[in-house]
Amino acid sequence: MTDLRHYDVIVSPAITEKSTMASEQNQVVFNVAKKATKPEIKAAVEALFGVKVTAVNTLVRKGKVKRFRGTIGRQSDFKRAIVTLVDGQSIDVATGL
Repeated sequence: MTDLRHYDVIVSPAITEKSTMASEQNQVVFNVAKKATKPEIKAAVEALFGVKVTAVNTLVRKGKVKRFRGTIGRQSDFKRAIVTLVDGQSIDVATGL
C-alpha cells in the first residue's frame, strides 16, 4: 500500500531535452515539492514506481520574470530532483502514475 504523502512529494516528471539525455544514464528527472528532502524523494520514487534508487540530486530553479500585456509578472520557483536508478531498472515517465 503506497502512502498518500508520496503523491505530494513528486509533482510531475520533467520532460525536457536534458532529462531525455539523462535517461540514457539510468536517471529520471522529476519536479518535486519545494520542501521535499532527498530521503523523502527516494522513498516516494521507490514506493510509487517499485524501483531501487542509488542517488538523488536536487536543484531549485528560480522563477523567471515574464511580461504579459505590458505587466511584469514572476513565475514561481520550483525544485527538481534527478534520481539515479540501479542498473537494469527504468521508469517509463510517459505512462504516468
